[in-house]
Amino acid sequence: MIEHLKNLPHLQGVDSKIIENLVMDKQILQRSYNKGMTVHEQYTECYGMDIVLSGKLIAYSLASNGSETIVFEFSKHSIIGANLLFGEQNKYPMNIYSITDCSIFHISKAAVNELLKEYSFVMQFVRSLSLNSQGMNKKIAMYTQKSLRENLIDYFAALSVVQKSKTIILPISKKQLADHFGVQRPSLFRELKRMKDDGLIEVDNRKIALNFLD
Repeated sequence: MIEHLKNLPHLQGVDSKIIENLVMDKQILQRSYNKGMTVHEQYTECYGMDIVLSGKLIAYSLASNGSETIVFEFSKHSIIGANLLFGEQNKYPMNIYSITDCSIFHISKAAVNELLKEYSFVMQFVRSLSLNSQGMNKKIAMYTQKSLRENLIDYFAALSVVQKSKTIILPISKKQLADHFGVQRPSLFRELKRMKDDGLIEVDNRKIALNFLD
């Protein structure tokens, strides 16, 4: 395990003693996942950073027809969770799912803080944040081509698949839902009212009947 860690691009140049101490303190763990396993569930808190040693994973959301929409792909040496670790909103926005057998290093937040004292790690960490940001920007550009109504229909339909019902319960507040789509609450409420007036949905607090699925 130690040798695998030392050979990672992110840890090359980091003092071996630091790596060994973090492993001894169980601040760095290596875990294996079989194909088809969920590594991180949507809306769970991010407590550390992952580095993929082998295998492939995806971050996905559900499309309106129940199929998976792949937002990110992670392969050997990819970093997962670095962009969430030090933010106020530190919950995974999507499911992280293994599409092959995987081996992953889980690095605690305390360990990341220790490693950030090492210049070589800092540069790799910043590079990974930059790559994740570029990927997100591409997705944002794609999603913003849709109207708020289209995004709401996709989101509600995906929840319907997960909850196996045409009447869904929102897992988050309407304020959080507005934040999720990057709109103000009045804009969200107006669109929900229009959708109700058009007969697409019925709203009772967090319970929403999806008439558009009939």
